[in-house]
Amino acid sequence: MLTIMPSEPPPPALSRANPAVPPADASTETEPPQRLSLALVTEDGDWSRFAAIAATIERAGGALANARGVAVPDGSEACVVLGNDALVRRLNARYRGKDAATNVLAFPFQRLPGGPIAAKAYLGDVVLAAETVLREADEQAIEPAHHLQHLVVHGLLHLLGYDHETGAAAEEMERLETAILASIGVGDPYGPTAA
Repeated sequence: MLTIMPSEPPPPALSRANPAVPPADASTETEPPQRLSLALVTEDGDWSRFAAIAATIERAGGALANARGVAVPDGSEACVVLGNDALVRRLNARYRGKDAATNVLAFPFQRLPGGPIAAKAYLGDVVLAAETVLREADEQAIEPAHHLQHLVVHGLLHLLGYDHETGAAAEEMERLETAILASIGVGDPYGPTAA
């Protein structure tokens, strides 16, 4: 299991909007650290083009856990499943009624009515399809690891309740994804060079 710990918050004397200018009230700038644990499960698919895949996914999860404006409940857990197009196609057909592979599926955890409340917040599962992830990275001429990190962040945001069902919701989700990815040096996945 990968455990994602946030980095230290920025010093309270610095403003997020302009690091050179102290905020008006520095006492409100510091947020408590959050923790996210990711289990990585290799189900199927050829993931050999991804060097240090666990570290790549951990970095994306850490960026999300550290992101301002994203509420990750303390002690959260999620599972990232490395699959292939056939697995994702089966899941997509069964649970979404779409008989096609896609790059990522997110399955938020749903507690059974009357079921026990877990001590930790299990967010759910993010399932990735190797062939589609690699094909899209090649088509967009981007690093496969960067595309993978984008899809991990995208899937985790879905587990946290974000969606892209309306224009406003899509803009908010894309804004968050872009900021989270920028914090780890990944370019804007929705920018002019993105397909």
